[in-house]
Amino acid sequence: MATFVLVHGAWGGGQGWHATAKLLRAKGHDVHIATLTGLGEKKHLISPAITLETHVTDVTNMIAAEGLTDFVLAGHSYGGMIITEVANRLGKAIRSLVYVDAFLPRDGEALWDIADEPSRKHYIDAQRDMPGLVAPFPGSPSFLTRQPLLTLIEPVKMTGAEQAITRRTYIYATKDAPTVFTKFHERVKVDPDWKVYSLPTGHGVMVEKPEETAAILLEAAA
Repeated sequence: MATFVLVHGAWGGGQGWHATAKLLRAKGHDVHIATLTGLGEKKHLISPAITLETHVTDVTNMIAAEGLTDFVLAGHSYGGMIITEVANRLGKAIRSLVYVDAFLPRDGEALWDIADEPSRKHYIDAQRDMPGLVAPFPGSPSFLTRQPLLTLIEPVKMTGAEQAITRRTYIYATKDAPTVFTKFHERVKVDPDWKVYSLPTGHGVMVEKPEETAAILLEAAA
């Protein structure tokens, strides 16, 4: 049996992982879905004061409370920022990292730094009516909530602990390529330390292709 910790992206909630989690649990695996403060079922806690640190603490506290070790840590989209920072803190306690069409920061980079210019413009314009809380992109599903701006501008800080994690996977969604995630795919696909997969989906990889996502997560755990 393998253990999985799954982290959702900005504006969303843990429900995006439900289909994939159901498949993994049906095979007898232990699955934990983090819900980040102010988002999803915790949207009643929304506040402009929420930072990336808040969301990293959500995940590390859940891991500690459940006593998890030797687990696969997967993050979708903005969740890539979180799992990178969690890896900086927990290091070898993590069996494998899986980035699902996700941001892949280097030391000192915030999501703001590695987003594209249209996204940065949206982050500013979409919080003018509620300063500090960024509305979802136009056309997004109605269940999405606002995203605290501070989560997008706080950088990660590499500690060296993350280097103990030698198993890393990137899943790239190709349907709308090129996207803001293309540059991360291009970086890792030539790196022999990474396993890289491309799936013909939009950004919601695990929603559109839960079977394929579950299979890749199981490969990361093997």
